[in-house]
Amino acid sequence: MSRDVEHRFWYNLNTGEVEEGMVSPSVERVGPFETRAEAEQALEILRANSAKWAEEDAAED
Repeated sequence: MSRDVEHRFWYNLNTGEVEEGMVSPSVERVGPFETRAEAEQALEILRANSAKWAEEDAAED
């Protein structure tokens, strides 16, 4: 079962550190992620999602 948001992992964009729970202000973090390992890969995941969405948008035009 998925843990509640307070006990999931977040990637802090300012520090580059993974945090458990909502430690930093929301504008400084992305997530939540199920695991610490996923959160450590946050930037790669965001880049991949962004590229995928850009391709989907281009296909709609």
